[in-house]
Formats: sequence, structure tokens, C-alpha cells
Amino acid sequence: MVFDLQWLLLGLPLTFAFGWLASRFDVRQWKREQKDSPKAYYKGLNLLLNEQHDKAIDAFIEAVQQDPDTSDLHFALGNLFRRRGEYERAVRVHEHLLNRADLPRSERDRAQYALAQDFMKAGLLDRAESAYRALDGTAFDTEARLALLTLHERSRDWRAAAGVAQKLEQRGTGSFASRIAHYWCEIALDADARHQSEEAEAALRRARAAGPQSARPLVLAGQRAARRGAHAEVLQLWGVLMVANPIAFNLVVREYAASALACGEGQSALPRLLERYGQMPTLDLLEAIALLDPSPVHRRERLLAQLHSHPTLSAAQALLTQPDSAALGALETKALRDAISRAALPLHRYRCAACGFEAQHYFWQCPGCLSWDSYPPQRMEDL
Repeated sequence: MVFDLQWLLLGLPLTFAFGWLASRFDVRQWKREQKDSPKAYYKGLNLLLNEQHDKAIDAFIEAVQQDPDTSDLHFALGNLFRRRGEYERAVRVHEHLLNRADLPRSERDRAQYALAQDFMKAGLLDRAESAYRALDGTAFDTEARLALLTLHERSRDWRAAAGVAQKLEQRGTGSFASRIAHYWCEIALDADARHQSEEAEAALRRARAAGPQSARPLVLAGQRAARRGAHAEVLQLWGVLMVANPIAFNLVVREYAASALACGEGQSALPRLLERYGQMPTLDLLEAIALLDPSPVHRRERLLAQLHSHPTLSAAQALLTQPDSAALGALETKALRDAISRAALPLHRYRCAACGFEAQHYFWQCPGCLSWDSYPPQRMEDL
């Protein structure tokens, strides 16, 4: 059989034409799909910004169906599910991303972090902990450790929390000395509840070593010493607290005075408290001083001075509860009037029911949120 070359010359252009048409059809279809996918994405974003979450979810689902290989769409959809409280659906989206073999390492770590957040929000703490631990050494290492710290605090696993906080501090994330001291204080309290005195003592030593400037280890150590009757040790511990953290010393100043009386150091402790009161006058210090110097005349004079310098209701109440409060003089009466006026001043305001903006004058339109008729026509003390 003789092959006719004319048919070959005629067939080649036809084959080329058909191939070109097929390629044009595929390119047009691909361009159409790519054009439709951003439209659905931007539609979902617009709905999300307008707080139309249900419609935004539908738009993102449509975008994912049109472009199932785009990981950003999956992340947007999963995060939206989490914000809506649909944690099971969020988990499915992020697990689907993790199961993709073509996902780059950075995107895989991102999906793992999002999955851990899903478990955390859903209250599945065990699964959240495992998911966060899987991020060790990744770009999300610091975020995962901070989340683990929160998780351990919620579950009251103080030893694990102390370990995580110490690693964060070693990596230069910041100072966690105060938090670590609190964790060891919690461990000490747990040990005391189980009557493990030596374990509690060791935990408090670690708390003081972790946070030398923290007040709580000194407070707890002094309270433990007071329960043992070691009142001289109490004065030594809280003497350090008085200098290192004078504000926190107010929490235990009355117990300090009681321990001073118990060990016969009342006369030496009184000048220290008077000096502290001169630097930072508080009612707690006044009550502790009254334990060491129970003279009614002196107590009355100090309360009156306190009312003049700091007209508070607590000081006014303390003056009124004195045994001879029925015979108030003009100075005491004026001091009481000033204290009551100052304490009542915040209550002489109107408060917006919409945003809580407070004002001395009544407004028909709130200056804060611009709502109309949002102010009840009553002052706060009458509500």
C-alpha cells in the first residue's frame, strides 16, 4: 500500500488547530475559576466586616469548593468557625489541612497552632496540651508555651506552669519571676493542706529564690511562723517586707502588731509603725498602732488627723465607733462632713445605660456613644 503524503500535509494543520482550540478552552475555564474564587473570597470578607457571620461562612465555603488547594481560605474558614463557637467544624477544617501531603512545613505548623487553639476554646485541655507541645521548636514555639502556661494555670498544675515559665524566661520572652513565685506559693499552700510541712517550707524557699522582690512568699512564710508560735521570726520576715514592699505590708500589719505583743516587742515595734504611718498613712496602720498603743485619746487624735488628710468613709466609721463618739466636737463634725461629701460625690452622677459614660450633668444625647435618651433621669445613688 502506497502512503499518500498529501493526507499527511493536510492532517497536520487540522491536528494543530484542534489542539489549539482544546488548550484555549482549558485556559478559559481555568481563568474563569480563578476569577470566581477571589470574588467569593472578597464577598466573604465583606460579609465578615459587616458582622454577617452566617453569610460569610457560606461565602468562604463556596470559595474553598472553587479552590480547594488554597490554604489561606481554609484558615479563614476555620478561624471563623472558632469565633462562632463551632469548634467541631473548626477542628475538621484544620485537621483537613494537616492531612494534606502537599502542605509546606510553615503552613503545617500554622495549622497545628490553629488546631491547638480550637481544642483550647472547646475546653478539651488534654488535646490542646498535646497539640501545643507538638509545636516545640517551630515558629510558634513561644506562642505555644504562653498558651501552655495559661492552660496549666487553669488546671492548677503549678509545677508544670513553673517549668514552662522558667523556659520562657530562659529564652528571653520576658521576666516571669513574680509568676513563678506565685506558682511555688500555691504549691506550698497545697502541701500545707496535706499537712506536708517540709514540702511547704521547701516550696516557699523556692518561691523566695524565684522572686526576691515578691511580697507573697514573705507573707506566707510569716503566717506559717505565726501558726507555729515563732513570733520573733514573724517580726524578722515581715520587717523585710515592710522595707521591700511597704504597700503589701498593710496586708499583715495587724498580725505584725499581734506578734510583737506576743513576743514582748510591742514597745520597739510601735516606733517603726509610727514611722511607716508618717510615710504612708493608712487605716490598717492606724488599727495596728492602736493595738500597740490602746490609749483612747491617742487613737481619737490619730483618727481625726487621718480624716483631715484622707477623708474616707472607713476613717469616718472608725471615729464614729469610738466609745465616746456621742460627744463629737466641731472639728470631728467637720471632718466627718468632709469625708461623707467626698465619698458621696461619685454617686451624684448620671450614667449612660448604653456605654456607662458618667457625667455630673444630665444629657439627652450621650457624649460618649451619641445615643439618645440613654441617661436615666436619676442619679446613680437613686437607681
